[in-house]
Amino acid sequence: MAPATYSRFIRFLQEELAIPTASLAIAQRFREQDPGPLPMILWQYGLVTLKQLDQIYDWLETA
Repeated sequence: MAPATYSRFIRFLQEELAIPTASLAIAQRFREQDPGPLPMILWQYGLVTLKQLDQIYDWLETA
């Protein structure tokens, strides 16, 4: 993902889905240990619901 798109993605997670910055930081730390798609890491660790995960993938599809 391009840096500009990644910034917009993070902003979407924080502003539209109200995911706390601390939750995103946790997910990014897990991602460093076990690389994978950020949306799946957020879901695996219970930081987003299944409905939010659908919204994330819908956003990524249109971005």
